[in-house]
Amino acid sequence: MTQTRPPAIRREVGDFLRSRRERVTPQQVGLPSTGRRRTPGLRREEVAVLAGVGVTWYTWLEQGRPINVSAQVLQAVARALQLDDTERRHLHRLAGSGTPKAESPECDPRLVAAFQPVLDKLDPFPACLQTPLFDVVAYNRAYRFLFTDMDLVPPGERNCAVRFFTDPDWRSRYVDGDLVADRMVARLRAEVGADIGAPAAAGIVDDLRERSKEFARLWARHDVMPQQYETKRLDSPLVGRLQLNFVSTSVSETGHRMTVMTPADESTSLRLTRMAGLTAATTRV
Repeated sequence: MTQTRPPAIRREVGDFLRSRRERVTPQQVGLPSTGRRRTPGLRREEVAVLAGVGVTWYTWLEQGRPINVSAQVLQAVARALQLDDTERRHLHRLAGSGTPKAESPECDPRLVAAFQPVLDKLDPFPACLQTPLFDVVAYNRAYRFLFTDMDLVPPGERNCAVRFFTDPDWRSRYVDGDLVADRMVARLRAEVGADIGAPAAAGIVDDLRERSKEFARLWARHDVMPQQYETKRLDSPLVGRLQLNFVSTSVSETGHRMTVMTPADESTSLRLTRMAGLTAATTRV
């Protein structure tokens, strides 16, 4: 991290390190636990000793001071805080010592045009094209009716995170809503990374922090998580309980990804086929 790193990013680095430090106990790193501690986890001086750096230097790092930080030193700090691979990559991206992700612009219409036929061919499996910030820019008929009629949602509000944290009806479709909330925020933070100050990223984060106390609380935890293959349980307004395997694949250098949902059991397969029959006569709004 260089001295020219924007102040907002330096503060983000400090906040992230502090949140990780508070989660590591002295026993986890082989240190004796002596006396009462005013804050949970390790003290700054303990992290400095474990990482082999000066206490003042590490304190400045957490305070967001304009100091130079090498990749090697960041690695030492990451080891001291027992960061996992995702957290290490996040730290390096924030500090500018990793490969930054491309800014996610308005989705190229040519990308949508190229993938819309692919999405349509996947019916009756729900499928969509998303930006790194969870904006849904293209989808097939099965996805259109998965949560609500997506065609009736204004294009500027077709964002999975926005819908989840601000629309109670959308949120209610997730059987395991609390777990989904934790993972969604952690993935969004991992996607945003050092682009937190960019207009698109800052806009969605600031908007959600203002509109959702739950999002604000989870965002403050600084958890990060990579995109994973997982099974989610949804309650469809048309056909009831669905158990779907979510698979996402990056499809462009800007980080846009295609997500396809396939049935995890025979019951879900039959219900998706039934939903396709119920919506077969509908046309795009």
